Formats: sequence, structure tokens, C-alpha cells
Amino acid sequence: MTDTVKAGENLFLTLGFPPYEAELLQCRAELMARLRLWIAEQQLTQTEAAEKLGVTQARISDLVRGHWKKFSLDMLLTLAGRAGIKFKVILDQAA
Repeated sequence: MTDTVKAGENLFLTLGFPPYEAELLQCRAELMARLRLWIAEQQLTQTEAAEKLGVTQARISDLVRGHWKKFSLDMLLTLAGRAGIKFKVILDQAA
């Protein structure tokens, strides 16, 4: 039997990560997905994306393949900014 995760739910909570870590992992996953979408929308090769984002083609390959452990939140925010992707950080009191 497999569990399903509804849209808007945090998959990482379902996988058993502590809430604070699940939030960080969810942010990273969303940023990576948005960056992959940007590359696709711009119809960029990995080499072209790397040049525009100021990283190596190997880093873009890691991004496209979803190797989330290789990217810090800080790096993903930097890449999003370089891609012209606007973002907001919303801080909320933990329950």
C-alpha cells in the first residue's frame, strides 16, 4: 500500500522528516522545480542555462535531475534571482 500526498501538502512531512526540516526541503524542492520550468520555458540547453545562471553545465545537470542534496537553499535562491524569478520569504511563528 502506498500513501498519497494531496496537492499543497508537504511530502517531506509524510516521509517522516521533522517539521522544520520538511519546510526547508519543501522550499528547496519548489525552487528546483521552478528553475527546471524556467529552463524549459526559455528552451535552453543545459550549457546555455549554465552560462545565464553563472554555474557549470554539471550543476545544471544536477538541478535537472533533481539532485536536491547538492543544492543549499541559499544557492537555489541565488539561481532563482539570476533567472529573474521573484520570490518572497514569509516568516510565521511556529505552532
